[in-house]
Amino acid sequence: MGLNGNEVSAVNQQRLNEEQNQSPVDGALESATSVAGSAVALGASLVVGGPAGLALAGSVVAGMGIVAWFRKLGTTKVEENLEALGQAAEDAFNRVERVLSEQGKSIEEIQDRFKSEELMQAMASASLQALRTTEEERLKRLALVLANGVKEGDLEPESLDDMMRAAVELRDRDIVLLGKICISQRSLLQQQRGRDTTYWFGELQSVWDQFVRSGALDASKHLVYRSSFSRLESRGLIQKFREISTARVGLEPYALLEEGLKFYDRIQEIGVTK
Repeated sequence: MGLNGNEVSAVNQQRLNEEQNQSPVDGALESATSVAGSAVALGASLVVGGPAGLALAGSVVAGMGIVAWFRKLGTTKVEENLEALGQAAEDAFNRVERVLSEQGKSIEEIQDRFKSEELMQAMASASLQALRTTEEERLKRLALVLANGVKEGDLEPESLDDMMRAAVELRDRDIVLLGKICISQRSLLQQQRGRDTTYWFGELQSVWDQFVRSGALDASKHLVYRSSFSRLESRGLIQKFREISTARVGLEPYALLEEGLKFYDRIQEIGVTK
């Protein structure tokens, strides 16, 4: 028995059923036609009325319905974003269901995870974050944060909210850099759990030096990297260890934090275990 009747599928189907017959493109064409008609009418009045016709210049803007145009555009974009998020979440949830099934989880346990109050609250938070972006890739990240949270059985609200904000705020190049740092420092971070931190900086410095020597950072793009470092640090995913006044990228070692590794793992595609 699958979960094809879960809430995400139902919401997506309902949204499809409620679609209006007129597409956003049709609406835009009608608006453009209306504005063009107003412009033609104004042109005629200027020719006939001479300078006095200039008093009608403001009527073109008034006739465009700027506020209504933006309101309609906003509504359309909200619907598009929620549609994309809903579809991405459903696809990711289906993969999670298969993974949990292959892990031997019972259908009852799987249903409990998908119908939990925590997941409903998380989906509501994700829908709010979805309004802050126009990029499909960031909406997919949101869906993966949700789905991987279900897979791991970890939907702790505060941590989830932080990850969802990072999912829509970080740029692709920030994620790429975080991924490189995770590959370099994952083992070090795991080894440090529960250990005395006396020698942590020395070990980190050694790992970081190796990271820089590997060519992971292109010195000619140091301004791009500095921007990414700054954004990642501001979201609590990495931490700069010391300040060094230099134009050379890579001399300031950054430590991967637990939140950074967790976030990076949560935005990874869900694979089916063999």
